[in-house]
Amino acid sequence: MKFIELTLKSHIIVHGFDARNQEIIEEVHVEKASRKLVAMDRILSVSDKYILIQYAYDRIIYWEYMESFEELQSLSK
Repeated sequence: MKFIELTLKSHIIVHGFDARNQEIIEEVHVEKASRKLVAMDRILSVSDKYILIQYAYDRIIYWEYMESFEELQSLSK
């Protein structure tokens, strides 16, 4: 399994959907970013601000990352 090291900060956890098909979300704000190893096969997408990662129990998490988008592109190759 391949991993990349990222600096991640605040995040939004999507716990699923309600009866009206609206996302059930939990916003988590942290003061200090932390380094994490992320399995490449759990990454669903990357935008300029967020990396979307698949988690346990069918949850997904939008993490704010501190690296540049270009740096993330180069790490993924």
